[in-house]
Amino acid sequence: MASIDTGDTAWMLVSTALVLLMTPGLAFFYGGLVRRKNVLSIMMQCFILIGVISIQWVLVGYSLAFGPDHGGVIGGLSWAGLSGVGAAPNPDYAATIPQLLFMLFQMMFAVITPALIVGAFAERMKFSAFLVFSLAWATIVYDPMAHWVWGVGGILRELGALDFAGGTVVHINAGAAALATALVIGKRKGYPDTSPPHNLPFAILGAALLWFGWFGFNAGSALSSGALAASAFASTHMAAAAAGVTWAALDWIRTRRPTALGLMSGAVAGLVAITPASGYVTPLAAISIGALAGLACYGSVMFMKGKLGYDDSLDAFGVHGIGGMLGALCTGLWATTAINPAGANGLFHGGAKLLLLQFIALVGCFAYSFILSYGLLKLIDNVIGLRVSADNESIGLDLTQHSESAYTVVG
Repeated sequence: MASIDTGDTAWMLVSTALVLLMTPGLAFFYGGLVRRKNVLSIMMQCFILIGVISIQWVLVGYSLAFGPDHGGVIGGLSWAGLSGVGAAPNPDYAATIPQLLFMLFQMMFAVITPALIVGAFAERMKFSAFLVFSLAWATIVYDPMAHWVWGVGGILRELGALDFAGGTVVHINAGAAALATALVIGKRKGYPDTSPPHNLPFAILGAALLWFGWFGFNAGSALSSGALAASAFASTHMAAAAAGVTWAALDWIRTRRPTALGLMSGAVAGLVAITPASGYVTPLAAISIGALAGLACYGSVMFMKGKLGYDDSLDAFGVHGIGGMLGALCTGLWATTAINPAGANGLFHGGAKLLLLQFIALVGCFAYSFILSYGLLKLIDNVIGLRVSADNESIGLDLTQHSESAYTVVG
């Protein structure tokens, strides 16, 4: 018989609040990088999702994602409006905390995921179109994918793919949608000529809040306050540290100037990459994952975007998409049952099969999110239009074309 553990419940209440803090942190991070005239619109887009997606999650989202399985694809509507969801624990998901708390914890993931996509179309999507897209995307893209990966009976969960805290559900999902958005909505007016960010300290504050909140994101995904949470906490921090240092070092080598924004961008990339692996790898492995994330995301932002010519304004795909895919594969390399017996061993611990499963999950989730996001955006564009008027559009930051003087830490 499942019973509530007060220590686990206290930790999960704190973790839920920490994950909620990440969305305002993202608002500051993105808001600091755009031009002054657009900072409030970016922050409004992030904050409105706290309200809109929270309501959607209670009405139908939680049931679609975690309700009783239908064919491994969706959870159905039997828990709609939180029917049957209350103080009693659900042993299938979290046996020592109220199911209502588990619902709230997962709500915060659902809130921040569409907010991540904002970075791809910053300064050029109409607010009405943004609201329609975000609500529809949460319902037909996020909720089913959450069920595939985390829901009892979900196809990827049954397959054996691992995602401890959202590498596929949050970051690959949002990254694929971000790329689709950048392609559909088109380039910013005057791109690639760009202006420096209006408030770099805002961006640094936002990155710091993201780093702080990410401990709830990853360590909270242990769903208890025990050793696994501590391991995930340590791995989260070490990956962020390694990726931040790596990005700063690459800046230093390439331009002879390490930059504040590069350090923060690298730290976020490391946090993204460690997310799926955080509950399955050692802190030492997390350093390697972070260093690889700094290298891969730096290359994506500084070189790949320019070569391919898409305008991912604040590098939502370059950091979250690339970092999420790398993290999924790294889970297949470094995961070990010595850290989490409920997981599996990766390639470096004698489990080659897991790497294949991670790749299958990566491709499937990316394709699903990209195709549905692209189609949804095209539909909205045809019905109400996506872009703001030319008079209201302006150039924002592009990390590949930044003003060195605004970022330099050491000359």
